[in-house]
Amino acid sequence: MTIWNPWHGCHKISQGCGNCYVYRRDESIGKDASIVSKTGDYDLPMKKNRQGQYKLTSDDGVVFTCMTSDFFLEDADPWRQGCWDMIRKRCDLQFYIITKRIDRFAECIPPDWGDGWDHVTICCTCENQDRADYRLPIFLKLPIKHREIISEPMLEEINIEKYLSSDLIEHVCCGGESGNNARPCDLRWIQELRRQCIRRGIPFTFRQTGAVFIKEGKVYRLERKLHSSQAQKSGYSYVPGCNSGAAIKYQLPDRNELFAGLSRSDFRSRFHLTEKDKAYISEKGMDTIRSHAKDFIEKRLSPENPENDGKQTPMKGHPVFIAQHAAACCCRGCLEKWHKIPSGKVLTQTEQAYIVDVLMEWIERAL
Repeated sequence: MTIWNPWHGCHKISQGCGNCYVYRRDESIGKDASIVSKTGDYDLPMKKNRQGQYKLTSDDGVVFTCMTSDFFLEDADPWRQGCWDMIRKRCDLQFYIITKRIDRFAECIPPDWGDGWDHVTICCTCENQDRADYRLPIFLKLPIKHREIISEPMLEEINIEKYLSSDLIEHVCCGGESGNNARPCDLRWIQELRRQCIRRGIPFTFRQTGAVFIKEGKVYRLERKLHSSQAQKSGYSYVPGCNSGAAIKYQLPDRNELFAGLSRSDFRSRFHLTEKDKAYISEKGMDTIRSHAKDFIEKRLSPENPENDGKQTPMKGHPVFIAQHAAACCCRGCLEKWHKIPSGKVLTQTEQAYIVDVLMEWIERAL
């Protein structure tokens, strides 16, 4: 990985900028981060060694561009074309540009940009739902070959699934905020964004916890050195087709507490066996119903990323379907929220047996 900062300094434009790390760092050395200036590394991609060879090579990894400013900042308009010229010439490198100013993209690209350059990835940030709903529709309409989304600092739960369904997003990353005044990041937000990515088959990275991290209602204050390592240790990053969710540690809920919680849910309490359902159970017998439940779970719920997850369980037509909704075993999202079994993994035989037992217990209680 290489960092190329052709200019330094920026202006805050949204809530995600509130505790900007560039401002924090500059303030610590008595510098004003709102003053934008060209740096000595402006021409870094073109610098050569004594042998006349480029100092930067593909072996140096991705070139993260403008990390102490914004590449599309208005103040940098006079310098940007020179950067595009260097990026064009260095098509042997991979450039990665993160921006909060995607609304300026169209007026800042070079004349020969066309539908995008293969060696440039543009990453749009969205720290909350408001910025997601403003920036992402713009992002998806632009001529870009490689698009990614980052929610960092993640300030609230966001729903971007309708944007992910465009099949134009290649990767999603999120994380908490660092610094003494860091705003909290909740694991539930991470899990929900991750589930959205899994349903769309999009790689997801949980990059860092941030300094203030909430897990199951408990607030943890973490040292900077632990932010990335704890996120990595959690196992919540997701690579499609790799059963990566199997690395997540969890504990199944107490069965009595589970059913008590389900009984308090207005939605889960809506589901009841009809007389027709009861007659069907009586006719077939509980062993057959258990066999049906086992088959439904194996085929519709156990894959790493079930087809039409969230919509694969009918609301009626079989007692097991009713039980699945009532006991929150209808999709992988509900399974994670209520039973702690992570999304993004193939269900083990033990997990499948547990779900079948829960469904049968609900049916027995309902009878």
